[in-house]
Amino acid sequence: MAAAASSTNRPGALEITRRLAEICGPPFARFAGAADEVAGRTARWVAVPGGPRAAAEVLRLAAAHDLTVVPRGAGTKIDWGAAPEQVDIMLDTGRLAGVWHEPQGSTLAEVGAGTPLRAVQAALERAGRRLPIDAPSPGATLGGVLAADEAGPLRHRHGTPCAQLVGVRYLDAEGELVSLGEAGTALLGRAAPTGVDAAHRGAAAIFGRSDLPGLDVARLLCGSQGGLGVLVSATMRVQATPAGRVWVSRPVWTPLEVHDLVRAVLAAGLDPAAVELDLPVPVPLPRRRVHPSHPSVVGRPDHPAVTGRSTRPAAAGSLVVLLEGGPAHVAERAERLVEVLGDEAVISHSAPEWWGRYPFAPGDTALRLEVPINDLHAAVYALRDAAGGPVPVRGSAGVGTVHAALPGSLPPERVDAILAAVRSVLLARQGRCVVVSAPTPVRRAVDLWGELPTLTRLRTAKAHLDPHHRLAPGRLPGGL
Repeated sequence: MAAAASSTNRPGALEITRRLAEICGPPFARFAGAADEVAGRTARWVAVPGGPRAAAEVLRLAAAHDLTVVPRGAGTKIDWGAAPEQVDIMLDTGRLAGVWHEPQGSTLAEVGAGTPLRAVQAALERAGRRLPIDAPSPGATLGGVLAADEAGPLRHRHGTPCAQLVGVRYLDAEGELVSLGEAGTALLGRAAPTGVDAAHRGAAAIFGRSDLPGLDVARLLCGSQGGLGVLVSATMRVQATPAGRVWVSRPVWTPLEVHDLVRAVLAAGLDPAAVELDLPVPVPLPRRRVHPSHPSVVGRPDHPAVTGRSTRPAAAGSLVVLLEGGPAHVAERAERLVEVLGDEAVISHSAPEWWGRYPFAPGDTALRLEVPINDLHAAVYALRDAAGGPVPVRGSAGVGTVHAALPGSLPPERVDAILAAVRSVLLARQGRCVVVSAPTPVRRAVDLWGELPTLTRLRTAKAHLDPHHRLAPGRLPGGL
């Protein structure tokens, strides 16, 4: 706290602190502490506004004093991506929370950005509904999930959270509240949207057309890490909770086997909700070589002479398919899926322990690989070859998006060499390898993003929506 206080020891600092306390209330404005950092960059103040108008006042104050602002939800992904150049005010969205919808058959719900996703699902569950979103980060807020466009296993059928977005309220860099798409009015208590014309002009400037709806601009906020606007609320698609769910799993040994199985699953027309892969690093067990004629093995039921086949090594991983729908229909599809996957497939009414979790831990270098599904095995093999051995891989094999983990102890130059090798393989396959998070020395030394075809459009969006680079400067690709 002393370090944070000294960083604000300049003319006007106490006045800014006083104004933040007036806007947010004394308990909700303070000097930042050591834990208030973004990818290793410590903030100077923390402000927790109690509503959209207060959040707008914080942004206007920042604009008046040329201060940078970085939004924060639950902080579950605060170390993802690049470190911002500077964090003057960390704008905590925790009080921008709530869920508003019509329980009787409603297909939409407006959700405050600071609402934990678990709380959203719990509130909707009481009406027999859900958001088709299952982001892996425990405790994540909806705003944080959208800011990272973070998707879990359900991305196979429903896409990323951005695909479920139909309306949004956000604050621009000047503190103007903008309402786009089918955004509701519960947070504001009034019906008149603001900023729509400006947002439509923004769409024209960014996309080169003038007839696009403002929702195109809203969807630019997905994955922008707060660098294009501060999300206040989002209106999302809602669906009925499936009455039946089963998981069908099969052990797998090689990426090529996974490739063949995924193709078979998708060709079977069983409408899976998710197709997930888990390839952990196999732990070899000590084995003693025993001759097949030795008395200790002759006559055993699993002996090759009895089974007529050679024994297979312990499974290195699992391919798991989620089926959702009516109980009878799910049961029928599960039986058909077992026929596709073979005798080793198992039906379960609960997810495996690793389901919806990342393969990396704090301190690891976390990678995301995106590639057409027919080339996923090539990407995994390339990663193994570059790393010199198996690497934990987990994710949505059915859409070609998986995550992998490299040890945090690897030196930056080694990580850089691995990235270069993998990206060279993926480039010819229209794939990408992105560094999601990494230790600070690695983050500073390597290219986190690789080649990004949309960088020009992103640069145009930043120039239009945040021309003075006050919102999370440096968090976006290209140092934007």
